[in-house]
Amino acid sequence: MTRDQVYGGLFGVAIGDALGVPAEFTSRASLKLDPIKDFVGYKSHRQPPGTFSDDSSLTFCLAASLCNGYDLHDIGNRFARWYDAGYWTAGGNVFDIGMTTSRAIDRLKKGIHPDLAGDTAEDANGNGSLMRILPLLFYIKGMDIEQRFEITKAVSSITHGHIRSVIACFYYLEFALCLLKGQDKQMAYTAAGAMVSAFITKKGISQKEVDLFALLLSADIRQQSIDSISSSGYVMSTLQASMYCFMTTDNFKDAVLMAVNLGNDSDTTGAVTGGLAGLYYGFNAIPAHWRSGIKRSADILDLSELVFISLG
Repeated sequence: MTRDQVYGGLFGVAIGDALGVPAEFTSRASLKLDPIKDFVGYKSHRQPPGTFSDDSSLTFCLAASLCNGYDLHDIGNRFARWYDAGYWTAGGNVFDIGMTTSRAIDRLKKGIHPDLAGDTAEDANGNGSLMRILPLLFYIKGMDIEQRFEITKAVSSITHGHIRSVIACFYYLEFALCLLKGQDKQMAYTAAGAMVSAFITKKGISQKEVDLFALLLSADIRQQSIDSISSSGYVMSTLQASMYCFMTTDNFKDAVLMAVNLGNDSDTTGAVTGGLAGLYYGFNAIPAHWRSGIKRSADILDLSELVFISLG
């Protein structure tokens, strides 16, 4: 992996997130009339321009922990520090947290083992583990697929333990791994689909769950109408929307602006898309005023360098 990829991935998450924060809960129809084009503030969450949310905070918690090795308890403790003390927040306060993540952190603080803290109910398949999973790529990149899956499952399960959320995280990281290795996006899409399909079938995952991923595993998401792409907080919606935005654009700026202007859970769609686009196009392809205008830019630079040195 290169420095440009690591910096691009981490900054991409935060910038996509921050672009989407003021548009969260806004309808797609409203955003067509008044689209997000740059950092703006004081709309949905009354935050200054360039403010990232829980998506990036928990991404940075995971990244910082992995620099010291793989320790689920340390990851969980950092999540709790964010929740209680504003660790890795943009401005010292937590202003956006999903209910499933909140319940999981409460369990962590009561001493439940981290990989048992996340809900396993089918109706607990929000996007809260997908939104923060990207840094795990840099840790698992040299492992075999079985190890990659098991570690991804454990890290997802800190907050989201249902197999659907696990597979969403696994697919996202497998696709990102193909990009990390230098494949172009179409080659990566084909390779990741075939690889994940074969693996989860071999694992005996229920056909019901496998079928939910058919659009990504055996079809071409680029052929979908944008009107058919949901941007809700459901993990499958976020994964598909992010892949659509990444696959149908050819630069970082267009990918993240398409993502956030889908509306609804715009910050998370922006973050998940931004992670892929930043990784693929690189840090230097991100508009300079976004790199400097994101809150805690210097701290994100330091963390990115630490990740590159520790996990490179």
